[in-house]
Amino acid sequence: MPLIETLAAIVGPTQVLTDAADLAPYLADWRGRYHGAARCIVRPGCAEEVAALVRACAAARVPMVPQGGNTSLCGAATPDAAGEAVVISLARLNRIRALDAANNTITVEAGCTLAAVQQAAAAAGRLFPLSLASQGSCLIGGNLSTNAGGVHVLRYGNTRELTLGLEVVLPSGELWNGLRGLRKDNTGYDLKQLFIGAEGTLGIITAAVLKLFPAPRTTATAWLAIDSPAAALAVLARMQARFGAMLTACELVSGVALALVRRHLPGQTAPLPTTSAWHLLVDVSGADTAPVLLAALEECLGDALAAGEVSDVVIAQTLAQAAHLWALRENISEAQKREGFSIKHDISLPISAIPEFIAATDAALAAAFPGIRCVTFGHIGDGNLHYNQSMLDAADNARLLAGQAAVDRLIHDRVAALGGSISAEHGIGQLKRAELARYRSPVELATMRAIKQALDPLGLMNPGKVL
Repeated sequence: MPLIETLAAIVGPTQVLTDAADLAPYLADWRGRYHGAARCIVRPGCAEEVAALVRACAAARVPMVPQGGNTSLCGAATPDAAGEAVVISLARLNRIRALDAANNTITVEAGCTLAAVQQAAAAAGRLFPLSLASQGSCLIGGNLSTNAGGVHVLRYGNTRELTLGLEVVLPSGELWNGLRGLRKDNTGYDLKQLFIGAEGTLGIITAAVLKLFPAPRTTATAWLAIDSPAAALAVLARMQARFGAMLTACELVSGVALALVRRHLPGQTAPLPTTSAWHLLVDVSGADTAPVLLAALEECLGDALAAGEVSDVVIAQTLAQAAHLWALRENISEAQKREGFSIKHDISLPISAIPEFIAATDAALAAAFPGIRCVTFGHIGDGNLHYNQSMLDAADNARLLAGQAAVDRLIHDRVAALGGSISAEHGIGQLKRAELARYRSPVELATMRAIKQALDPLGLMNPGKVL
């Protein structure tokens, strides 16, 4: 109680939650896989309050769990079951501090939703290109802490590439102001990179300076039916050669994934009259007029049809049609959630290795776990696959989930053998902590632990995550 009284004095009594009903939404992850406990939830309203909270918790030797929109898919924002931690919600830090159109930067607090940042940029005639299915609820602090990717990495890069400066509360309670909107700054170590992707284990991000881009004049969207992932790579190469940086997104969707969306989400009609084992969703954008861009896309995809790389195509003629095509892709995770629990893998591979990985790993899983179903989709343009497994029968699925370690080992060993990564954009959290220790070298792990020890010697900042 003395600690809770101290925290209440910092943020106000109404911003410290202790009742079980109030705590519940903060203590489970989005997938419902992880559940924890906490002393309380505190909701600071500014960076200085975050710093004061951290100093109070550090003095009391109480662990802290930073939390944004609580959309983590790896349990990174969920406290453990001990009930000792204080969850620090950043949702009230939701101001757009500045927008410099001439410098193409926007300075935002960590509690801004991704959608709010996109809208602020659009109001100034600019684009903030990070785009995720959860953008209405995920917060910028979480995007930074997981180095979020999304559908536009192909053209604009991950969150790391979109960040110029940070403001961070260190585990000591000191507030570091690194909010510099500079594209060139060689004054020593680039400290911001320590905190991007660290999942709150090295400090609490409270604000960021993010890159903006000129808003594209037009965007053209198409849905393609293809025979195989190998055909997807042929189309990708063709479109990159034709459009270069104008190719904004290239998403691979399996027929199994599309069927899940159509089954669980009303109104999601098939984009093409024919069925196909695989699909591509592509976006091109630029400064051309709509007729010019559409004509170029039609010509490119016509050549792909003639070459046998594509079996059918639909090009969106309106914004509504484009939104419908994107909804088919962006609702796959929601459809899987409604279907039931599945084993999820967020992997990256050299793009050239994707067809080999899918063919060989699908066959190995089918042999080891008869009846297994692979739901495969993702950002083929940057080598990131979401590769998820489940069984149709509920009892069979429960047994598969109980034996997840064997599924993970088969998949992750194949990823590692092909020079890939076991986490592309979701992070490590609790889910992949043991796997990280298996697939990163002793030198890498020792270096990570040395950084953690240097910044958080008491081990109070989001303990049990990553390391």
